[in-house]
Amino acid sequence: MADPIIEVEGVSMRFGEVLALDEVSLEVPAGTVLGLLGHNGAGKTTLIDILSTLRPPTGGTARIAGFDVVRRSREVSSRIGLTGQFASVDEQLSGIENLVLIARLLGAGKREARERADELLSLFDLSEAAGRQARTYSGGMRRRLDLAAGMVGHPDVIFLDEPTTGLDPVSRMGLWSIVESLVVDGTTVLLTTQYLDEADRLADSITVLSAGRVVASGTSAELKAQVGQRTVTARLAEPADADRASRALSGAGFHPAHDAERGAFTIPVGASRELAGVVRALDEAGVEVGDLGLGEPTLDDVYLSLAHPAPTTA
Repeated sequence: MADPIIEVEGVSMRFGEVLALDEVSLEVPAGTVLGLLGHNGAGKTTLIDILSTLRPPTGGTARIAGFDVVRRSREVSSRIGLTGQFASVDEQLSGIENLVLIARLLGAGKREARERADELLSLFDLSEAAGRQARTYSGGMRRRLDLAAGMVGHPDVIFLDEPTTGLDPVSRMGLWSIVESLVVDGTTVLLTTQYLDEADRLADSITVLSAGRVVASGTSAELKAQVGQRTVTARLAEPADADRASRALSGAGFHPAHDAERGAFTIPVGASRELAGVVRALDEAGVEVGDLGLGEPTLDDVYLSLAHPAPTTA
């Protein structure tokens, strides 16, 4: 495992009477993606603001690449990129003008700025639209330009704060592919999202925030195993066998739920090997099964179990 490039130790943030973050601690190894999940107001954006040097915490410490985000904010700023929920580029400028402007503001010469802009426009599949005003871009194109803008300075770490909010499925998947390519090249990503499939696809590890506190952390598989529940779904060949099937399953120690409309039973199981026990119970009762499937827990199960909304703001 690579050394952590993001280190957060006991970070708290208070706004008056509201405790937005309550002793949050986490680490992100270099070249990986951390998915930060939580309801609106859980503290995700507040944590991003602290890590990107936009506001100091009221307690605890945070470091990026070994530099304290408060005492060494200049060094931190030179190593990070930030992309939010809404495109922040200048809509009156063209795509290439936006990127060249940012590069020049970061100290690049004219030639270097143009070369970097061309490189990013190619990477984000925007070369053909380089000369068009950003206001003419589609939502997905504008979000890609915004992400490109965050990459102008060759950041070691990029913060993506709900970057695919409002995008259509095709644009979302396109942005996912770009994020994956950045990570392959060594960029570290901290991703906040409310799309659970997004975290499942992109994140090497996941931290769940609720009411400003870390309530769970681990890989997607670990979190699913922690709070999820496997289920066996058995659709009967003959719906009239429902009572017999119910008695057989209950007698075998299962707790079946019957969906009469579908003619199917859903049976919670602790392990995949219990699928055989379901089949055996129904077979011994003379009940024929039309379809049988094993359902794994999802991140939806994790989120619903752990991330309960609370009256706080981020």
